[in-house]
Amino acid sequence: MRLTLFDLDHTLLSGDSDVLWCDFLMCKGVLDKEMFAARNADMEARYKIGTVGLQEFADFYVGTLAGRTAQQWEPLRQEFLAQWIVPRVSNAAIALVDKHLEAGDLVVMTTATNRFITELTAIYLNIEHLIATEPEQKDTGFTGRTIGQLNMRDGKVTRLKEWMKARGLRLKDCISTAYSDSINDLPLLHSVNQPVAVSPDAKLAAIAQASGWPVLHLH
Repeated sequence: MRLTLFDLDHTLLSGDSDVLWCDFLMCKGVLDKEMFAARNADMEARYKIGTVGLQEFADFYVGTLAGRTAQQWEPLRQEFLAQWIVPRVSNAAIALVDKHLEAGDLVVMTTATNRFITELTAIYLNIEHLIATEPEQKDTGFTGRTIGQLNMRDGKVTRLKEWMKARGLRLKDCISTAYSDSINDLPLLHSVNQPVAVSPDAKLAAIAQASGWPVLHLH
């Protein structure tokens, strides 16, 4: 079986879903721009260089959902997809996903961003399988906390193996490829047969060059 793994942010998407979601909410007046913008930029910068704490990162962004139900968020989520996400997915990114789907690969999107924000993007790209950070929901709505293993750094490998085991599959039995831009995904890239760096950050670019990994630019 051929397994193909796609990171989302700065890989298939030109931008970061969490950061864009916050910018979108500030534009809509849901978040106070004066109070939130600097914190948002700081979190993005520390994530890019791999220094942010995992739970700190996840709680910061999942916290933007707190206090509303999925149903209450849905109109804004649909608007976010149409106006902020779709224009940032290049034709080259769509063509790459389609190539793997048409080849019969098992295609999975694996992202640190939470499921509620990213599942419509996966649907838009015709990617059936999504592994993402899971936001906690109760009858009253999102709590602002996460549940389970965060889908970040080593957690991406753990979550992938759990996901495959639940389907009677093993990573070592697959011909596997992974696409990512980020040093945060180095554990995932090391776990597959063919790692591919996509518009890589400086740290990942150096590793890709030293290791002879392919480098793509989709945007």
